[in-house]
Amino acid sequence: MEDSNVVNAEIELLLAVKNADVSALERMLHDDLLFNLPGGQTITKEFDLNSYRSGLMKIEVIEASDQLINVIEDTAVVSVSVLLKGAYNNQPFDGVFRYIRVWKQFEEGLKVIAGSCTELK
Repeated sequence: MEDSNVVNAEIELLLAVKNADVSALERMLHDDLLFNLPGGQTITKEFDLNSYRSGLMKIEVIEASDQLINVIEDTAVVSVSVLLKGAYNNQPFDGVFRYIRVWKQFEEGLKVIAGSCTELK
């Protein structure tokens, strides 16, 4: 696995999030994904997809910076800061979040298998 493949997957993921592209997210997120939200809640792939399907999650701005990538055999760990503006269940949010995402190479492509984010103060 090369860094450039992971960079491209990250770009594709951010576009899918911004556009609420459920089919792209379905393809990029592993079925057994676990993701920790800033408040401490752990969500699954289905929970995440449903937030976009239902229209609860709306992203207006998503901009990544300070990206670090460590490739370890068929797995990549990405640490990235993301400026996010939008709303969840009509509650606005606007902040910079630090994400860590774990990508794993499968026959059908790279998939996110785990992650978490925290809000930067």
